[in-house]
Amino acid sequence: MTPKRAFDLVVALTGLCVLAPLMLIFAVVAASDGHWPLYRGIRVGRGNSTFGMLKLRTMTLGAEQAGGTSTARSDRRVTKVGRFMRRWKLDELPQLVNVVVGDMSLVGPRPNTRRGGVDRYTREEMGLLAVRPGITDLSSVVFSDEGDILDGTADPDAAYDYLIRPWKSRLGLLYVERHSFADDLKIIALTLVAIVAKPLALRGVDSILAAWEADHDLRLACRRETNLDAICAPGVAAE
Repeated sequence: MTPKRAFDLVVALTGLCVLAPLMLIFAVVAASDGHWPLYRGIRVGRGNSTFGMLKLRTMTLGAEQAGGTSTARSDRRVTKVGRFMRRWKLDELPQLVNVVVGDMSLVGPRPNTRRGGVDRYTREEMGLLAVRPGITDLSSVVFSDEGDILDGTADPDAAYDYLIRPWKSRLGLLYVERHSFADDLKIIALTLVAIVAKPLALRGVDSILAAWEADHDLRLACRRETNLDAICAPGVAAE
């Protein structure tokens, strides 16, 4: 067992024990509409295999059929309590179970759907599937306001593809190439900091990217000081 896997197991099992009462409370609230409070979304993990990623349900029943996979801040499919859980990342807590069973890690590229997601990956982006997907990663810090970025766009899925996905993929591929156990600890800490002090967390992200010798454009985008530029996905030549 690697140190990363051992750490994942210890933290995930401890987290499940400590946070079980909190998850139960929000599960009861999420079930107040008379439906099951857990959501099991099919995602693609390491080695291009599929698994069921667990979340506390934050959207109305049948939301997947009623719209796309990307969610803007004003998306009417998100429930009132769901907005609160998303704001504080509480809906992600059941993924600790995914960590325990080995589908996910605490830190790694966020898992994607197959339809509209991995099926559209370039050959270079397929490198994201070389490691276990994570509950959090650098993109979770940089794009924690993804709903705000997509809000007001005519097609959130299309906007995600040209505004967010290329940068997320670049961050994920850099993580696969350069990460260490110490980096994982930093990313977990920055994820928590970002909830209450995002500018401080972004400075921490930039420090990691500097150590990884990330290119100037990626570091600039991740500082989030200007509007995001639309760029091509990794492996696609710019016209």
